[in-house]
Amino acid sequence: MPAKCGRNADALQRQGEGLRCCRRPGLGRPCTCTMGNVSRFIEPVVLRILRDKKGSYGYEIAESLAQYALTDATIEGAALYRTLRTLEANGYVSSSWAAGDGPARRNYSLTPLGEEHLREWARLFETLGAAMIEFARETGAGSGELREGESPAASGDESRG
Repeated sequence: MPAKCGRNADALQRQGEGLRCCRRPGLGRPCTCTMGNVSRFIEPVVLRILRDKKGSYGYEIAESLAQYALTDATIEGAALYRTLRTLEANGYVSSSWAAGDGPARRNYSLTPLGEEHLREWARLFETLGAAMIEFARETGAGSGELREGESPAASGDESRG
């Protein structure tokens, strides 16, 4: 049975290109790593923050977004909390309330399923990255043309971290 990862999944499989998204739909919902959700890359950034920090609360995640961001788009607080709710509904994140000196905070942590989903995002980025490099190579765009098989780092572009 074909995966339910967006409208183009069947067409991509028929073309022999394989899927460009994860193979698991989100618990009866369309998979969240479909192309419609990558414009600001909120979800994979949140998953990575939670993995790297071994859990965090919403405000701390919001403070970390700029450090981990994949684009220069601003991620609004409402989008962050919507993403956290979706991740939790799909089983990728769990949360609990923690009381402290101030108001209670909701702490979020990555689940094993969330770890797997982060790896799915990484595979998607590898595929997209290769396609983008090929596009740039074919159009001759960018500050310098890449030769076949050359990565941006190998071409002398040291501005990437």
